[in-house]
Amino acid sequence: MIEFVRNVRLWFAPARIEEEGVTPDYRFSLANERTFLAWLRTSLALIGGGFAVDQFLPDLRWEWRAGLALGLLAAGVLCALRSVNHWVRCERAMRRGEDLPVSRFPALLSIGVALVALAMVVVVLAGWES
Repeated sequence: MIEFVRNVRLWFAPARIEEEGVTPDYRFSLANERTFLAWLRTSLALIGGGFAVDQFLPDLRWEWRAGLALGLLAAGVLCALRSVNHWVRCERAMRRGEDLPVSRFPALLSIGVALVALAMVVVVLAGWES
């Protein structure tokens, strides 16, 4: 828990990461940043998908529309928060010469998106207004 709190503090003061270990090859730091930005793009796509479901499927029953939209919006929020935490964890590991951290989040996000997609398939096959 203490490690998580420390990581969250580094979200808002990334210059403090320099206090740990040695500076890695800048190419690794830039690759870590590109990965972070890719996760943010994924987050924005999920959020956009949530808004699209809510706004462009008015004939869909409210329960389905709200459930699918909220599922996508929640996945987008989690993805955004997880991306910055992963960036900090990787940057710290590189500076310390440690192995990069592993995460279950990509698998969980994939399963969540797949479940929303399956729900959309059910909605399409069942018809808009059941």
